[in-house]
Amino acid sequence: MTLPLAVILLYAAGLAALGLYLSRRLQGADGFFVANRKLSSPLLFSTFLAANLGAGTTVGAAQFGYERGLGAWWWVGSAGIGSLLLAFIVGPRIYRLASRYNLYTVGDYLELRYNRAARLSTAAFLWIGSLAILAGQLIAMGLVLEVVSGLPHVYGVVLGGVIVTCYFAAGGLFSSAWINLVQVCVKAVGFAFAVPWALNGVGGFSGLADRVRAIAPEPESYLSITGIGTSGILAYAAVLIPSFIVSPGLIQKLFGARDESTVRRGVGLQGLLLLGYAFLPVLLGMVAFVTWPDLENPGLALPKLLAEGMPAALGALMLAAVFSAEISSADAVLFMLSTSVARDLGPALLGPSPDDKRLLGLARSAALVAGVLGVVVALYLDSILAALMIFYSLLTVTLFVPLLAGLFAKRPGPRAALAAMAAGAPTLLAVQWATGGQGWLSLTPSIIAIAVAGLFFVLFSREREPE
Repeated sequence: MTLPLAVILLYAAGLAALGLYLSRRLQGADGFFVANRKLSSPLLFSTFLAANLGAGTTVGAAQFGYERGLGAWWWVGSAGIGSLLLAFIVGPRIYRLASRYNLYTVGDYLELRYNRAARLSTAAFLWIGSLAILAGQLIAMGLVLEVVSGLPHVYGVVLGGVIVTCYFAAGGLFSSAWINLVQVCVKAVGFAFAVPWALNGVGGFSGLADRVRAIAPEPESYLSITGIGTSGILAYAAVLIPSFIVSPGLIQKLFGARDESTVRRGVGLQGLLLLGYAFLPVLLGMVAFVTWPDLENPGLALPKLLAEGMPAALGALMLAAVFSAEISSADAVLFMLSTSVARDLGPALLGPSPDDKRLLGLARSAALVAGVLGVVVALYLDSILAALMIFYSLLTVTLFVPLLAGLFAKRPGPRAALAAMAAGAPTLLAVQWATGGQGWLSLTPSIIAIAVAGLFFVLFSREREPE
């Protein structure tokens, strides 16, 4: 057994054991769903950062950096911008409602502002899109294990699914928040050593730039943060900025904060850190490009660099950090899915006022089912970025208009919300198919779908709601 593989397996086992231990301190449904609304700024910061540093922001961002260069910053940078808007504009408002009305999930919020139909419609879209993002995390775990062990990636997919399902199903947000703190520390140490080492190995950024100019087809674009062009920047910004404002998994974590100032501090600092962090996996991907310019699978850029381009101990630490990133994002998805089932379908399955024991049982069962389905979808999809874009696009066009309108419109009606939801996803799919994903002019499919959803919301808002 290689050192990196041993470190990853021991680390994964340690996370599962810690999660099971913490679950013994769980205090009912409040602890599972919103950590008893006692998360401090450091814990909120770490659980947000852990959720956002997943497959897309490590293996996926490095792959994008390998293929497109410094312009790949916009993949994670857009998430940072969205996080800042959530921290200072949307987050405090929605937290105020959650605290006042004891809301656990985004579904609770939508039913409060609109009606139960809006809640159930969102839950359906959420399950479809969220299984794609869970699959993306598991695909990344499979790639890491494939590089360090030579085993088919299916083993890493299954191992990751088992580990994250075990510790999340046991303790919910309460245990995952503390485990996320450990994961963030591992990631911070790993990247703090790995990026300087990798750059030093190619002669610093100037040496990296020289090598790029020698082999890249369009070196100046590759070395520019705007090198992906206006259309490329808009394509990612239009999907990712709104997604990180309205993501149900993130908003539900936010509901666990101690107070509004904790939301601003914890989420805001995390957003600022994402803006800086966005360069790190991109630089690692660029180093992998000048080292192995002909990789058959660019998704292996980061795992290969860590396993073969660094000292064994540092590579093992960094691979554990990347594996940790995927697990932490996967638990955020399980959080979103299991709490959605328990709260959205709980009254229908368990009766109008289920006790904590039955509610927790349903949430844990949903987490187990989601874990299995995530593994199945991961074995079907083969691209991390493709899996994540499915989720982010569906999430954005479905939730962005009704969620924000519920916070800022004077009289948001349920008919308008349902019309916006019904218009967004079909428009996205239609424009995606008609234009081959390019959109029209400078308008991406997501921008067009959000605009259509907003238009339907306005039109149906003018109609008189039934008494």
